[in-house]
Formats: sequence, C-alpha cells, structure tokens
Amino acid sequence: MYARSTTITCDPGSLDDAIAYMRDEVWPALRDTDGCVGLSMACDRGTGRCIATSAWDDREAMRASTARVEPMRRHMVDRFGAGGDLEVQEWEIAVLHRAHTAGDGACARMTWTRGDPARADQLLDAYRTSLMPRIQEMPGFCSLSMFVDRDSGRAVGTVVFDGPAHLEESREQARMLREESVQIMGIDVLDVAEMDLVLAHLRVPETV
Repeated sequence: MYARSTTITCDPGSLDDAIAYMRDEVWPALRDTDGCVGLSMACDRGTGRCIATSAWDDREAMRASTARVEPMRRHMVDRFGAGGDLEVQEWEIAVLHRAHTAGDGACARMTWTRGDPARADQLLDAYRTSLMPRIQEMPGFCSLSMFVDRDSGRAVGTVVFDGPAHLEESREQARMLREESVQIMGIDVLDVAEMDLVLAHLRVPETV
C-alpha cells in the first residue's frame, strides 16, 4: 500500500470551504479512481496548515492517478492557498493499526523523522515492538500509522485520538517517546504537528 500526502497552507478563514471542497468534490472523484483506497485530511485551524493524504493499492496506481489529481490539487491551492506553495510526498504505508474508527472531533499528532535508509526495516521493527504497545495504551487512542520513504530515510508517524483533551493528555508521554527514539533508534525528529482530523475515509487494511 502507498500514500501521497499534499501539504498546503490555507487562509484560516477559508478552511471550512477548503474542507467542504475536499469532502464534496475531491473525495467523490478519487474514490472512483482505480486503486484508490481512501482519503484523509488534517488541519491546523490556527495556522491554516492542511495535509490531505490519499491511499493507493500500489505504487503504479498512485503514479497513474497523477494526471487526474494534479488539477484538483492546483485548484485547492489557487482557491484556498495563502501563499501558493505546496509540498507533495509519496510514501509506503508500512504500519497501520486501528483500535476503533475515529469519530467527530478526532485529533492527530504527526511526527516526521529521518533515519538511515539502509536501516529502514530495523527501525520499523523497533517501532512495532517497542513504541506501538506504549502508544496504544495512551488515553483516547484510536489508530496509528507509519509511512516511510525508503530512498530518503524519511518517515511520518501519525497517532489519532478521540479528541483534543486526550491529545493534550498524551503530549508529555509522546515527547518522552520521541526523545527515547532519538537515543535508541538513532533518528532525527524533523517536525511535530497536532491537528484536527477533519476527513477520515482511509480504507487501508490492517498491517498488524
């Protein structure tokens, strides 16, 4: 399974319209595209940062969708973007586990890291055996995922919680796990973001 994430910064005042566009126009078009297995969108309502992620059966389906997706992506930037910039990243979906489906008000914490590309499988094994069991014990846990780019060594781990109270409650424990990961796994933490999960239509099957 593979995923493509598109990050843009919207005018915070237009976020609700941007979410409606993704829900009412982009998602209906994508779900009829061969190989598409879902769409999610997370937003920071304070800064306007938005990350839309589409999931695909395989790399070929993801790449074949580019011509169809690009006009919708450009329309999103032209209509709602605050600066016109966007970042597109393609990932392998290495880990996905759900305790239960995210409901209204769900929030996500995303952590971007970089490690040695040659140690990707070793790092994933460490994530599954050491970090996952502790993440699942966090209050309000809904699901987790780990996406990787094996060529660059970059990865993004996402943990979804039932709501903002649980996100806040888990913040200190998440910080400690990040510090432990830096020391034990030898990775660099590039960025951390906490966002509202405004669309959750990923139908990616469990990998664990």
